Amino acid sequence: MPIRLTLPPTFAARIDEADRPQVGMWVCSGSPLVAEIAAGSGLDWVLIDGEHSPNGLESILAQLQAVAAYPVAPVVRVPYGDTVVIKQFLDLGVQNLLVPMVDSAEQAAEIVRGVRYPTGGVRGVGSSLARASRWNRVEDYLADASSTISLFVQIESAAAVAAVDAIAVTPGVDGLFVGPADLAASMGHLGQQSHHEVVEAVLTSIRAGVRAGIPVGVNAFVAADAERYLDAGASFVAVGADVALLARASEALADRFIGADGAADASGGRSDGAAGGGGGSSATGTSTGTGERQSY
Repeated sequence: MPIRLTLPPTFAARIDEADRPQVGMWVCSGSPLVAEIAAGSGLDWVLIDGEHSPNGLESILAQLQAVAAYPVAPVVRVPYGDTVVIKQFLDLGVQNLLVPMVDSAEQAAEIVRGVRYPTGGVRGVGSSLARASRWNRVEDYLADASSTISLFVQIESAAAVAAVDAIAVTPGVDGLFVGPADLAASMGHLGQQSHHEVVEAVLTSIRAGVRAGIPVGVNAFVAADAERYLDAGASFVAVGADVALLARASEALADRFIGADGAADASGGRSDGAAGGGGGSSATGTSTGTGERQSY
């Protein structure tokens, strides 16, 4: 007789039950091993990215399997809000879906339809062949599927901020996630996520979610920004990314043990200071160092 399974609670349910904001990180490497390391870190959630990362269905499946043993909520971002793509991700067993670049309530409503089975939506029925229902080992999956999925939409443009109140009250939208990088670009402040106009747009979105009674999250790799948005009422934050952590930490090693001069000489010969095992800046770590690097 087959075992009967119960799916874990959604990220939206975890947020609702938590007594503090949920803190997480991006997993952008495409590596199940790295995803598992992140899942065991003690953070509350991991965000597996299918938009800007080298991920396909197979690698996302492997990462979901890798993190399943840990008490962490996996959220997965689709590349765009297409109903066919959404169907594939859901059938993989994605329970917490993040959809980028949602600019209107109408667009949000169409995405909700993509998440739900008829007659409330247009999701194709293939769960008996899919991990979503654990191959029909989750009882009454078809009837209860909507309760096993949480849908978050991204506010990433000036148009989305203008429509954020309507997006936030769209039935079936469980939460908002603000992306300051794309938001800054759409407002004419490319690369300036901490620009005062961008910050105010993020705060506007958080306030809209609070009014609507749904959680709002934000991408905030700078600690001061994360604290500002948490103080404003954000329910969850992403405070780092696997690839960025590796990049900065490896740069710090190079700064500490090689130094700026040694790194520059690596492509064109060794300097006098580096000869014979490395002296000068490599020994003292007195190069530009991580203190002068922009963190993410």
